[in-house]
Amino acid sequence: MALPGPVNRYLLLMAQEHLEFRLPEIKSLLSLFGGQFTNSQETYGKSPFWILSIPSEDIARNLMKRTVCAKSIFELWGHGKSPEELYSSLRNYPVEKMVPFLHSDSTYKIKIHTFNKTLTQEEKIKRIDALEFLPFEGKVNLKKPQHIFSILEDYGLDPNCIPENPHNIYFGRWIADGQRELIESYSVKKRHFIGNTSMDAGLSFIMANHGKVKENDIVFDPFVGTGGLLIASAHFGAYVYGTDIDYNTVHGLGKASRKNQKWRGPDENIRANLRQYGLEKYYLDVLVSDASKPSWRKGTYFDAIITDPPYGIRESTRRTGSQKEIPKGIEKCPESHVPVSLSYHLSDMFFDLLNFAAETLVLGGRLVYWLPVYTPEYTEEMVPWHPCLKLISNCEQKLSGRTSRRLITMEKVKGFENNLQMDINGSDTLYSH
Repeated sequence: MALPGPVNRYLLLMAQEHLEFRLPEIKSLLSLFGGQFTNSQETYGKSPFWILSIPSEDIARNLMKRTVCAKSIFELWGHGKSPEELYSSLRNYPVEKMVPFLHSDSTYKIKIHTFNKTLTQEEKIKRIDALEFLPFEGKVNLKKPQHIFSILEDYGLDPNCIPENPHNIYFGRWIADGQRELIESYSVKKRHFIGNTSMDAGLSFIMANHGKVKENDIVFDPFVGTGGLLIASAHFGAYVYGTDIDYNTVHGLGKASRKNQKWRGPDENIRANLRQYGLEKYYLDVLVSDASKPSWRKGTYFDAIITDPPYGIRESTRRTGSQKEIPKGIEKCPESHVPVSLSYHLSDMFFDLLNFAAETLVLGGRLVYWLPVYTPEYTEEMVPWHPCLKLISNCEQKLSGRTSRRLITMEKVKGFENNLQMDINGSDTLYSH
């Protein structure tokens, strides 16, 4: 049996935003690219500095082509809690690993990054000069160096209590930056077609990463709205498809959501949004359809289902009803009329969503969705479950003092059979294990 190859240590510099979403994103992406989250640290808390063991630099680069939670990744050459510890660590780093980047024909520069403290130029130069024991033989080039090295100092998380000396100091070779610029370039503010509840661009990309979306996947959103989640998946090369019960939203009709605009324009629709970003070739279709009555033949169609079900004040939950279901006291419509919209209880909606995912996802495919919760009463047992789906992650985004929503990621681990449907008699049993 062949022994696994050497695993290198890398330093991830994380963004200090959406803290709970960071670890599941990194784990999902490592899994997608053939790596494995093997570090002994189970949680990284709020720190922006994470040390990871990754099998190869290629996997590290692929990770950074996708992540919006990480700013940069470095090949870690040394680490200590004091300058002396750092220098000792660097002296123990194998010279043969350094030499390819320090030879006389190369150019380089050294950068200083501090977290929670600002250094003077004099202090920065002093730190760089202290590294003169390293075998740098190339020339310094500040504008276009072949190699960039960084000293990173961590002064903790409390801006009101900044220590004199850093808690941790790292030195490494810069490998790549993450995709933080996508948050700005795909900003909803610049988007052609938006609605009241269009998903924030950063969260849309996080959801696509949690869903392990990749090139040539088919991704479905059963509550598509203005298609923000489809855009993120299409950016990563997936073909996208959606449905929504709202005819006006699907067809880009009715009142506009933008300030100072009364009605939507002739080309305000989901397809136009994808066209705006050069992603129209990934658009399959968007249909008016009721998620409570899926019109799909039996089969596995989707690599991922990524969705934000309607809930709360700005978006009510609706489903189509028959004439028999119309409450007494309301005048019935002619037989030829399209069925009216009835209220759609949250428990029923999540029951339908999980069953639909279990039935239509490929094995190993993922369901990623938002679950609204009333924080004082929330327990983990309230998360809907299904025998075919395994819970991968559960991340909270606070909305107010008493309300939040949780991003739930599940993976299909078992083939669907009718007798594996959840046994539900009411909203209480939906959330029980």
